[in-house]
Amino acid sequence: MRVAILTSEAVPFAKTGGLGDVAGALPKALRAAADVDASLVLPLYEQTDRALLRERIIDNLEVEWGGERRRVSVWYSEAAGAPAFLIDAPHYFARPNLYGYADDHQRFAFFSRAALELLKRLGSPPDVVHGNDWQSGFAVAELHSRRAFDPFFARARTLLSIHNLAYQGAFDPSDLGWMGFTRRETRDAFAHEGAAVALKAGLMLADALSTVSRRYAAEIQTREQGYGLDWLLRMRRERLVGITNGVDYEVWNPETDPHTAAHFSADDLSGKRECKLDLLRRFGLPEEPDRPVVALISRLVAQKGYDLVRQAAGKILETGAFFIALGAGAKEYEDFLQSLHTRAPHRVGVYVGYAGEPLAHQIEAGADIFLMPSQYEPCGLNQMYSMRYGTVPVVRATGGLDDTVENFDRARGTGNGFKFIRYSADSLLGSVYEALYCYAEPDVWRRIQLNGMRADNSWAAAARRYVEVYTAVKRM
Repeated sequence: MRVAILTSEAVPFAKTGGLGDVAGALPKALRAAADVDASLVLPLYEQTDRALLRERIIDNLEVEWGGERRRVSVWYSEAAGAPAFLIDAPHYFARPNLYGYADDHQRFAFFSRAALELLKRLGSPPDVVHGNDWQSGFAVAELHSRRAFDPFFARARTLLSIHNLAYQGAFDPSDLGWMGFTRRETRDAFAHEGAAVALKAGLMLADALSTVSRRYAAEIQTREQGYGLDWLLRMRRERLVGITNGVDYEVWNPETDPHTAAHFSADDLSGKRECKLDLLRRFGLPEEPDRPVVALISRLVAQKGYDLVRQAAGKILETGAFFIALGAGAKEYEDFLQSLHTRAPHRVGVYVGYAGEPLAHQIEAGADIFLMPSQYEPCGLNQMYSMRYGTVPVVRATGGLDDTVENFDRARGTGNGFKFIRYSADSLLGSVYEALYCYAEPDVWRRIQLNGMRADNSWAAAARRYVEVYTAVKRM
C-alpha cells in the first residue's frame, strides 16, 4: 500500500508542537510495523537544517498558481527514517516562523497543490493521501475534485487527521477563485459563517477522518469542544476514528538518550538521580535530590491550563517542592513565571523561550512529577514521554490524557499517574498533593514509576490502527 503523508511540520525538519512529532514518527512506524510504502511531504522552511537533506531530486516542478505556472525545487531526505520530500518555495517558506502570517492560507494552499503535482512525478499513484490539520484541507478538497478528471488520482482516497480542532485556517472567501477552487461543491465545502475555512473543507470532503485519541474523537462532537464544527463531525461520525499517538522510543528512551546526564531503565533507576542533580544544576537550584521536582513543558497559553498553574503555584511551593517550567507564549504567563522565579529563586527554575529538544529531554529525565492541567488536550505526548522516564504525570482527564494516564490505585498497585476531572486549581492541587504523599513513600513511588515505564505507548500499535483505516478507506 502506498501512502503519502502531507504535513506542515515534521521532526527532524521543523516542529512547533505535537504535530511535528507525530508526522515525523508515523511514516517510519508504518514502514517498520506494517510494511507500508509511506512517504512524507512537507515544506522546506528557512529553519530546516540543510545537513538533513540528501539531494535535490527535482528542480523544475511546475505548479499552476494564480493563473500562471511557477517552478519549485524538491529535496529528498531519509533523516526521519522514511522517504521525505521537501518542497522548496522560498517566497512562501523562507520566513522566520512556520506560521503566523496573513497569507498562511495562500502558503499552504500552494504547498498542497505542489504536493499533489509532486506525487505525479514520484511513480505510481498513492492509495491514500493522508493530510494533517487545516493546512492539508486544501489538498483534500483539490484531490476530491481531481478524481473526476485526473486519471492519476481517480482511485486515490483521503484521510484527514485532526490534531487540534481549534486551529481551522479561516480566510477571505474571495481568494478561493484565484487559488483555483471554482467548483460550486468545493466552494460550499469551504464556506462557514461568512469565511472560507480550510479545515471545514477537509472535514467535509475527506473520505475518512481521524483524530489523535479516542476521548478527543468524542469531545469534538460536543458544542463545548467542537469550535463551531461539532455538527459536521456528528454528521460524519461514522467516518471518524480516534487513534492515540505513539512515542518514538528511539528518540525518547532513558536507556540511550544522548541528551541526559545518565542513562537508566525500569530495571535500574539509579541514573535518574544523577539526571535530577544535573537538572537542578542547569537551573541554578540547590542540589537537594530528595526534594521533589514538579515540572511542566508547554506553550504558555490558556489551553494548557496555565491559569490553574498560576493559581496553584504558591501552594505547590509551600509543600517544599522545586518548580521548573519551560515554554513560551502569552506575555501574561511569561511574566508570571518570571515573577515566580524572582519570588523564590532557590526553588523555581524557569526557561522562557524555545530551548530546543535537549532541555526538554533533561527535564523529563530529571523531574519527579510532570503537570499537564489542560483545558483540552487532543492527545498529548509529554505525559507519555514522562512515564517512559519514570516521571509521574498529573493531568486533567481530557482527550488523550484521559486515555493514556490511569489513576494510581494504592490497594491494587495499578495506575501510572494522577488525574482530576473538574477544571479548577483546587482539583489540580488535590492531585498534586496526592502525588506528593506517594512520593514520600519510596516503595509506593517506585511502583507508580515502574507502571508508567513499562506501559507500551509505542508507535507500532498506532501504526497498525492506521493501516486498518487506510485499508477501509481504500475500499471506499
